[in-house]
Amino acid sequence: MATVSPSWAYTLQLPHDPRAPGIARATLRTILAAHGLHDLTPTAELLASELLTNAHLHTSGPYALRIRSTAPERLVVAVWDTDPKVPPGFTEGASSDVLPPQNAENGRGLHLVRACADAWGASVLRELGASKGGKLLWAECARAGLSAV
Repeated sequence: MATVSPSWAYTLQLPHDPRAPGIARATLRTILAAHGLHDLTPTAELLASELLTNAHLHTSGPYALRIRSTAPERLVVAVWDTDPKVPPGFTEGASSDVLPPQNAENGRGLHLVRACADAWGASVLRELGASKGGKLLWAECARAGLSAV
């Protein structure tokens, strides 16, 4: 008899604390291990790390990591933060050709996300009362051989 895995989602609320991204990555590893998605861990952890670091460095409020299964072998890693401004590297139609200078110490994180994710995007959350506002940056990864829908 075939079984169907139900979709699932976890959200980890994080304070604006330099330890928060590391705690979130450890939580992500635990969740993926519990769901038998060990082979997605390196990619999902890289995606989460870059999105979490971006939220920590460029906002002053809390942020949250959301991990969601969209299919049995497909995962969405998303980070919400309080700033509604979508970074230039994550806007619709943004060029992946524009990289920071080689000697720059930062500015490559969202390029890594775009290069490693099967799909990616951003949502600005403006509905007062329905949400806390801000934005959600997300990236999807799938087991090898599966393409993003």
